[in-house]
Amino acid sequence: MLLAKILNKKIKFGGFILEEANLKKHSIGLVNSDKNILTLKLLKKNLNWKLVLLPELYLGEEYFKGNIEIKNGSIYDFLYLILHRENFGRGKVNPLSAILNSLRYSLSFLTKHNLIGASKRNAMHHYSRGEDIYDWMLDKDHRQYSCAYFKDINETLEQAQTNKLELILRKLNLKPNDTVLDIGCGWGGLSRYIHKKIGCQVHGISLAPNQIEYCKNKARELRMDNALNYSVIDYRQVKGKFRRIVNVGFLEHTSPKFLGVFFSKVNELLTDDGLCLTHTIASVEPPAPSNPFIEKWIFPGGKVPTPSQLTKNIEKSGLIISGFHSLIDHYNYTLDAWRERFLKNANKAKEKYGEDFVRMWDFYLSSCSAAFKSNLLVHQIETVKNFESVPSRTRDYIYIK
Repeated sequence: MLLAKILNKKIKFGGFILEEANLKKHSIGLVNSDKNILTLKLLKKNLNWKLVLLPELYLGEEYFKGNIEIKNGSIYDFLYLILHRENFGRGKVNPLSAILNSLRYSLSFLTKHNLIGASKRNAMHHYSRGEDIYDWMLDKDHRQYSCAYFKDINETLEQAQTNKLELILRKLNLKPNDTVLDIGCGWGGLSRYIHKKIGCQVHGISLAPNQIEYCKNKARELRMDNALNYSVIDYRQVKGKFRRIVNVGFLEHTSPKFLGVFFSKVNELLTDDGLCLTHTIASVEPPAPSNPFIEKWIFPGGKVPTPSQLTKNIEKSGLIISGFHSLIDHYNYTLDAWRERFLKNANKAKEKYGEDFVRMWDFYLSSCSAAFKSNLLVHQIETVKNFESVPSRTRDYIYIK
């Protein structure tokens, strides 16, 4: 069986049993026969080839459709094993899938354009699935759908998300009269935190109408609506000048082709003494196609950039990188907390959205968590227009109270 041969060449850490639809079993990697062995059971014969040709798509797709079962463990356990950095966590999966992915990357680069209309449709696809999904999994204090900052791995999700917001505030070095643009404001947790702590006026923008409606209602409820204003608008359509610009978890929705457009627009919107903070997922691998499962089922139009793509386009825009901070071993804990909370509400989700959705969402959160242990991280990048805009000659203003 070709699939078993490929797996046995790649799996160097741990092991599992691969069970075909005809019940034939293969030992993959280092299998301890004295224990209940983690088992990947294929329920259709054509999966033998599908998982060779494009495993990045078909493993998740066939799992949530019920054509793949995990025995003696969970999909989370299997993905953490298969995506371990000594297994498939770094580098190409196999030559066949590498060729197909290279063709996909070329085709995607030529044909996919995150223009304003497409960007709005893509945002609505993910963020308008249902408010209850995010009620079930996100933190209760700030409703943050981006990487938290765990000073201690035993902290609550609420505390870790507050840590993240506080870190961003310190890097922005805000003053009460600053005008702030929050690009991709989500449900408004950051803008509310900025106003509460500093008193700034914040303009938040998103392409998901449900998020903007939530932001406006929350601002009225907290009597912040005189200082916080929100719009359903593409960043390319924004006018005016802002002393501070922040975007958290937004660039992942921007094709690498449009990174230059994004940073040039930031340059246009910033005052001469302004500063922008970008908080984005990035890959440690060379530029490659987006994950086909995530692109098809979770974030259409999304693409995780690489550091080289980010820095090249910042340089071309005329902006200067004044700070570059990598957050490693934080998003996996965030995703694990979201998954735990979501699965506690799995029965509610199954009743409303179906069992396929629950399995799909579990695969999404589990696979992303595993990837953040091997080839994904988060960068926080501060950019300015000139040297005089840097808040201080040292970084003490961020880390010393």
